[in-house]
Amino acid sequence: MSNNDNNSAGGDSDAVSEEVKVDKWDGNAVKNSLDDAIKKVFTDSDRKLGYTENHCLVDTRLAICVTAVGAALFALVWDYFNPFPLSKPVLIGCVVSYFVLMAILTVYTTFVEKGIFLRATQSDPTGVDKPKLWTVSSMLKRFDDIYHLCIEYKAPNGRVSEANLSKSIANWFDTNGVLLFDKFESEVIKLHDSLLSDKKNK
Repeated sequence: MSNNDNNSAGGDSDAVSEEVKVDKWDGNAVKNSLDDAIKKVFTDSDRKLGYTENHCLVDTRLAICVTAVGAALFALVWDYFNPFPLSKPVLIGCVVSYFVLMAILTVYTTFVEKGIFLRATQSDPTGVDKPKLWTVSSMLKRFDDIYHLCIEYKAPNGRVSEANLSKSIANWFDTNGVLLFDKFESEVIKLHDSLLSDKKNK
């Protein structure tokens, strides 16, 4: 087999490996595939933007979850060395702590995260300005085909602006459920660039 044939085969395998195919009737799978595609557009170093992902929101959620699980494990270990009823006060404290932390987690995901799945930092190449923050959130209601996307841009001076997109998922998937990545990427980039254009106009 010639080198050209090898390169052609390699290119085909790369294309297949990057192909994203989902069940079009599974709303969660569709939303997750679109969200993952946006993450790739914003943070993949091989693509146009190549921003750095900020894990602050996810880390906070994980910290709450780990603390809650830690309380449950502590109760288990304490009860092992101090069998009930000696462990009763500690068990009560740990159970209460667990449910309080779960309540905090619910409030956090509902009112702080609010559908945000990506925060990315855009550093100034010159190092003069502070980093710019991009926040991306999305929503796809159950039994609905309209994907709602919101990109928020926070400038170094604190000014915040946002751009929104609401379109049917049919625009970005073919009949087999394969994500048309290039088409979707162009729309995301267009939305991203509209915020920068708005910044220049002001």
